[in-house]
Amino acid sequence: MRSAARAAPPAVAAEATSDPSGWQVLPSRVVTFCLVELQKLGHDCTELFTRAVQPALWLLVFGQTFTHLHAIPTGNVPYLDFLAPGIIAQSALFVAIFYGIQIIWDRDAGVLAKLLVTPTPRAALVTGKAFAAGVRALAQAVVVLVLAALLGVALSRNPLDLLGMVVVVMLGSAFFACLSITIAGVVLRRDRLMGIGQAITMPLFFASNALYPLAIMPAWLQAISRVNPLSYEVDALRGLLIGTPAHLALDLAVLLAAAVAAIAAAAALLGRLAR
Repeated sequence: MRSAARAAPPAVAAEATSDPSGWQVLPSRVVTFCLVELQKLGHDCTELFTRAVQPALWLLVFGQTFTHLHAIPTGNVPYLDFLAPGIIAQSALFVAIFYGIQIIWDRDAGVLAKLLVTPTPRAALVTGKAFAAGVRALAQAVVVLVLAALLGVALSRNPLDLLGMVVVVMLGSAFFACLSITIAGVVLRRDRLMGIGQAITMPLFFASNALYPLAIMPAWLQAISRVNPLSYEVDALRGLLIGTPAHLALDLAVLLAAAVAAIAAAAALLGRLAR
């Protein structure tokens, strides 16, 4: 049956790979890709420390300076505390937004073509990659949490809040990783993907509530921030980690819907990468 599906025309092969029985391997696929990412981190832990330089600068320089200046109104919450969840989201964004480059590497190495001829649905493959990116982003988030705690940020120690943080970071990273894979499916080349990633990363960050409250933004920036998934990730992280008022149900719903939509888009373009 599998050999017939491999020899079939593309339309038939696509139909074969959408066999519902293939979804039974989804949990194992996700776990496999996540374990691969953990092994990569275990082999080269220096990446965690090099990636921690930029978050450390934001917290040490930007955060502490603006805390003393009181230039950004954050109510009774010290600005450094207000900033820390935003930097966690930023760190996860920076890890995930270039994840499409790994897909292009897999294509160039012939790994992607081998994965696509298996009966596993393409969406399941993308989901596995997306949550693998989440594992890498979560490792980065832990480093930022430790830095923030050392700087005196009053973080929640409630296990449920920390578990919620894991879910939020994973969903946010899954969306941005799949956005990167979608862009990779359009541009097909590493250099183009790198350029686009660099072009959209900082606008996504600055057009969110990571650095300043939504209320002090100009109206046009508020409108952009309300459709930026990063804003919902930051809002959820602030509510969970420092206890500020948040819309957790809405935040999780938006992040879940965004992740599902991005997975669908990335899966639709995955075959184009392998041609």
